[in-house]
Amino acid sequence: MAFPIPDEFKAETEAKAQPIPLGAYLPYLLAGTFFGFVAIRSEIASWYRIYEMFRFESFHMYGVIGSAVLTGALSLLLLRRLGLRSTDGEPLAVRPAEPGRYRYLLGGLVFGLGWGLVGACPGPIYALLGSGHAGALVILLGALLGTYAYGLVQRRLPH
Repeated sequence: MAFPIPDEFKAETEAKAQPIPLGAYLPYLLAGTFFGFVAIRSEIASWYRIYEMFRFESFHMYGVIGSAVLTGALSLLLLRRLGLRSTDGEPLAVRPAEPGRYRYLLGGLVFGLGWGLVGACPGPIYALLGSGHAGALVILLGALLGTYAYGLVQRRLPH
């Protein structure tokens, strides 16, 4: 079953469609494999650890998330100080948030509810599948359906 592609995306997709050699994806496959290994070994993909976090019973996940935020902030600061730019030549920067705090609240609420209900963040879905958790197929299906539903209503949402 093919999903319909809105007309405004067809021209953009066709204009950008150039064959990419399969080997170009190897660094991403290796990075994803490494991330999956770390996610499983550090237990950040563990349903129990996520359950503990939402019940405020353990610092484990808060420590991991906090260290990721700190690492990202320090990395961005270092990259900016070195004068490095994005692949498009743009200076690296965090854009200030646009007015309309309710959309962030709504987005965070939907994301948090999904995360809490299924006990998994979208990041390690493939790591969970790779480690033998067949129930992650339900999470993957939900993530794909949610992404498709967002694509259908995107133009009607306040961005």
